[in-house]
Amino acid sequence: AARRHTLRRARPRFRVRTMPLADDDGLISGLTEEQLITNEEMDGLVKEAIEQTVGTNAFMHTKVNQWTSNVVEGCLKRLAGLQKPFKYVCTCNFVQKAGAGMHTASTALWDGKVDGKHTVQWENQTIQCICTVYWLAI
Repeated sequence: AARRHTLRRARPRFRVRTMPLADDDGLISGLTEEQLITNEEMDGLVKEAIEQTVGTNAFMHTKVNQWTSNVVEGCLKRLAGLQKPFKYVCTCNFVQKAGAGMHTASTALWDGKVDGKHTVQWENQTIQCICTVYWLAI
C-alpha cells in the first residue's frame, strides 16, 4: 500500500499585530502629526547644511575637520529651529573621491511611529559626504 502524502500549512509561530497609527485622542505616541519629522523635511535640511558648508569646493584635507563640524552644527541649529519635541544625533563623514568606495551601516531600536533616522549621501566632483541624523521623541 502506498502512503499518501499531504501538505499541511504550517501554523505561524507568532502573530503579527498591526497597530493603529493614531491613538484614540488623535495623537501618535503622544505627538500630533505636525510635531513629527518627515524624511523629506530631514533630507532638505541636511543637504542645505552640506551645500552651505562645502558648496563647489574641491577636497582639501586641511578643511575636513572644519567642514564636518560646520555640517553637524548647521544640521543641529536647523533642527532646533523647528522647535519639535525631539533629541537629535548627527554624524558626518567626508572622504576624497579617489576611486575607492565608502561603506557605512547603522541600526537602532526605538518607537518606529515617531523616532527616525535619515542618511544623506552627497557628493561633488572631488568629495563624498555621508551625513546621518537620528531623532528621538522626548
